[in-house]
Amino acid sequence: MELNITSGVCGKQQIEVSKEITAISFGSGDVEVFATPAMIALMEKTANESVKSLLPSDCVSVGIEINAKHIKASKIGSTVVCESFLSKVEGKKLTFDITAYDENGKIGEATHCRVVVEKDKFLSKL
Repeated sequence: MELNITSGVCGKQQIEVSKEITAISFGSGDVEVFATPAMIALMEKTANESVKSLLPSDCVSVGIEINAKHIKASKIGSTVVCESFLSKVEGKKLTFDITAYDENGKIGEATHCRVVVEKDKFLSKL
């Protein structure tokens, strides 16, 4: 497998905070604010989507590590924007710097690693 991905790739996704993605709904807390697990999922999705079209057709990237900080709460109705930046490429390992923010400023940040795998080979090992 040969990858033609270099650092500098950026991604951007956004989501509106709804009742379904609050801490209460996820079971991760007791208030109706944007859930930390939902923020992490948005971060992973943003990174994944940013490189998806750059991968060989038989490959996907899978998340292997995330170090995230949820700095500030976001209320229902807020728009959360997530931006990823591919900061390092080491063979098949991709490292992203990710920031999430809403209309009141930064709400989270993370470093996230993904590995590029051949999809069928990966699934056959399960």
